[in-house]
Amino acid sequence: MNKINRTDQNYKFVILFFLLFSISCFSQVDSLKIKVPTPAPPVNKWYQNFSIRGYAQFRYNRLLETNENLGCEQCDRSWGKEGGFFMRRMRIIFSGQLSKKVYFYIQPDFASSPTADRLHFGQIRDAYFDVGLDDDNEFRFRIGQSKIPYGFENMQSSQNRIPLDRNDALNSAISNERDLGVFFYWAPKQKRQLFSRLVSEGLKGSGDYGVFAFGVFNGQTANNPELNNEPHVVSRFTYPFEYKKQILELGLQAYTGQWVMPRSIVSAGVKTSSDLNYIDQRLAGTFVLYPKPFGIQAEYTVGKGPEFNVATDSIEVMPLQGGYVTLSYLTHIKKQTVIPFVRYQYYDGGKKHERDARSYNVRDLEIGGEWQVN
Repeated sequence: MNKINRTDQNYKFVILFFLLFSISCFSQVDSLKIKVPTPAPPVNKWYQNFSIRGYAQFRYNRLLETNENLGCEQCDRSWGKEGGFFMRRMRIIFSGQLSKKVYFYIQPDFASSPTADRLHFGQIRDAYFDVGLDDDNEFRFRIGQSKIPYGFENMQSSQNRIPLDRNDALNSAISNERDLGVFFYWAPKQKRQLFSRLVSEGLKGSGDYGVFAFGVFNGQTANNPELNNEPHVVSRFTYPFEYKKQILELGLQAYTGQWVMPRSIVSAGVKTSSDLNYIDQRLAGTFVLYPKPFGIQAEYTVGKGPEFNVATDSIEVMPLQGGYVTLSYLTHIKKQTVIPFVRYQYYDGGKKHERDARSYNVRDLEIGGEWQVN
């Protein structure tokens, strides 16, 4: 009886061993046959790479007015006598990544004023392509009408800048900050990401115009034809960096060329050079301490260019200089952002794009604030 039981137990053990072995073999073979397919990464349609956005600025400048004769052709043209409600900017921006290395940007403005008695004409502000030379687009060319890389505040979008208008000293270099040309930009991937953060986090960055820039452009400012065969040359170096909890940026920029006075803005009887050509050269330095929460933004420029000389009743090449300092403080109140600021600016020189290259001596103190409700 005991012998039979031991035999049964041995038999059961053999059956259990083969059963486990067959299950194990089956499971191994089955795991090799069944493969979970890796899903293909989603591919955006061409229209999903395009963006349409825009902004508008609406103003009324007569409140608390004490001098109706105060005007500024370069600034807000609704200043002064008979100025009322005014559409300062009305822009729609079309942009998109056509391919990994090709990007386009088109920005028309529908609040342009071709003459003093006409408003709200459409005009191209930007129209360019960026062509990358490497996978991260650290090296790229910008071709078309775009901002000239000269001056930090000139590079700032009107959506980001705290004061309503740009300073006279650096902005007098290039009316509307733009011209037709070809520009080379270089910035390491980490710096490009930092340029983006400075805008997206509301720190009033200038945007990504490279750590180093070099370019050639017509030199007659945006939407104006070239009037000689000598393009302007510009170069800029700027370096943002983080120090402890602060972010700073230092920059140096310069350009040179020959400016041609259009005959349409030269008054009868005013003496000019024989060919209306004038040396146009400038150098500027930049210092920025981004508002975290206290901010400082300062720039200064020196150079020479056309300027009306009252003593000789003529347009001559004369020295120019000027700059500004903006102090700001960024604070958050629940979902609201408040940025009070003080800016002092100074400029002594001509404005080449105005009639007869008018001579200016600007000393201006501006106190204000930006309030972002949401």
